[in-house]
Amino acid sequence: MAACLMSPTKAPATRYFMSFHYFAGAACRALTARKDGPSLYDVCDPVLSDAASGDPHLAKFYRTALGNPALRILLRRAGLPELRDEGMLTRLRAALAQARDEAEPDWAAVGQPIADLVDGIALDHPKPPPVPFTAAMPQSAQIDGVIRDCAQHLLGSYRRNGFLPTYAAFNLIGDPDVRGRELIMALTGLNARGYKNSSLLFNLARVFIARSPARAVVNPPWKGIAEPMWEPVQIRHRSAYYDAFFIEALLSFVETGLASPADKIAAERAIADMVDFCVNISREEVEGIDGARFNVVTALAPAPHPRFSRYFAQIKQDLGFGIYVPDCDTTACSISAATQAGCTDAIIDQPLLDFYAGYQVRAGVNEPRVTVPLNDNIDYEGGVATWIDNIQGERPYGNDLDPTLNLDILEVSFRNLERWKVLETPSRLATLHRIIGFQKRLAASGAFANPRSHIYYLPELYSAYFGRCYAAFLALPLAAQAAIDPAGDFDFIRHRVLSYVKGELMAAEMNVFDAALALIALGHLGADPRAFAPALNVIVAGLGEGGRRGPFRAYEWNKMKTPTRILVGGPEVTSAFVLMGLAVAKRAMARG
Repeated sequence: MAACLMSPTKAPATRYFMSFHYFAGAACRALTARKDGPSLYDVCDPVLSDAASGDPHLAKFYRTALGNPALRILLRRAGLPELRDEGMLTRLRAALAQARDEAEPDWAAVGQPIADLVDGIALDHPKPPPVPFTAAMPQSAQIDGVIRDCAQHLLGSYRRNGFLPTYAAFNLIGDPDVRGRELIMALTGLNARGYKNSSLLFNLARVFIARSPARAVVNPPWKGIAEPMWEPVQIRHRSAYYDAFFIEALLSFVETGLASPADKIAAERAIADMVDFCVNISREEVEGIDGARFNVVTALAPAPHPRFSRYFAQIKQDLGFGIYVPDCDTTACSISAATQAGCTDAIIDQPLLDFYAGYQVRAGVNEPRVTVPLNDNIDYEGGVATWIDNIQGERPYGNDLDPTLNLDILEVSFRNLERWKVLETPSRLATLHRIIGFQKRLAASGAFANPRSHIYYLPELYSAYFGRCYAAFLALPLAAQAAIDPAGDFDFIRHRVLSYVKGELMAAEMNVFDAALALIALGHLGADPRAFAPALNVIVAGLGEGGRRGPFRAYEWNKMKTPTRILVGGPEVTSAFVLMGLAVAKRAMARG
């Protein structure tokens, strides 16, 4: 799920829609480049191609993910000159053999030769060029037309598939924030052996890709911040986390008043089905920190519900993703969506803040819970970690801590403030106060705008989700707002986020997904509607870019940084976020 951008300012003007000619030229350069040292396959084949002993997964992963014929052809001339040094090559192969043969490898030692190579590649986050502010607004009828197109896309896809699909796509060049140090963090902090194996080998491969002409094939440049999801290899699947946001998108469509009676009925049926998928099919019982049992929502429901094809289900297993556990974010977003949809299932009555308190970091007390601190540039105190141990106590991904996830916990808590008796229960209110303190420190330091501060999201998505959280906060009675935020921290964060969205995100070139997130943030945070113009124009101008798959292209919604950069999104996801962004903007413009 990783990606990186080659200098966008040097890219051709046609870089946004990569043509056949671009890829043909890039592939030709990769295939005809002069080989300058041993290749990935020269390094690995002697150790992993016919491995008959040791951990069988490492060799199987190598053959499945890196040794497939297409990648072999692309990387056959990608060599590293320093590996002509026989001593360095021997050390690298010895590390791979140790990972293959030892029951409990020293993963820091195994990873060090690869970490040293990773530190030799140069990857940067996108830096879109500045653009002048455009004040002219699209016509209201154009905005309404895009809303209807997005809604029809979602309803039509639901009708054809029986669910709303989301896709995962690998970018083998890796994430700019994962350097050698972060690779060692992953290898020592992740628990599942298969996940360690895939992290090790993906990071070795990214060195050969980043330092060869193959880079232009694997990682073409793009417009804006959110990465487009290049075809052809995308893994279709379903998760309660995605369904939760599709529920919110269809609810916002109904609220616009633009739905016909038939569309309204279709939307309500889809919403009811997705709520059931979230709170029943994806439900899982776990044990809280004090032994109490809670029902939470798992990242992937048991087969066949995730809707993987048989082929990709096996690939998922081979890549080391055999076990999925629940997570705090999927639980929060699913319960929030179900609450908004009027669900009365008993799962919503659980005071989840009691459960989340057990995963909340307190300096010097439970910091070791965060075993994969890829974003250790921020202060974790008060934040809630991501992954939930299942009832067997399994924790394949170790644990990490993401700022945006913590906004979702605040948001669902505001929606269920009375139901969970938060104000009447000092411990629950204290949990909220600590999360708000965590968020204020992010805003005060400016760290929220740094991609490295985030595990699964981009800063502009954090900004949109803060807007969503802030809107739920403003819907509370004034007395409740004062009890939750006596120091006015939310207003402080609001000003910082607005400054970022208007002064950085919207001051540069945006793609459609960036623009949708900007509108969600601006609309919820009470910006002057005249500031919406650039984002609205980007969306209206982009209509039709998705071709036969939908009104818009698939873009990066969320990601994983390990084992490599895996993007999650899809054309339906873009339609959902554009619909939500335009609905928020439409309400704000109506208010003036």
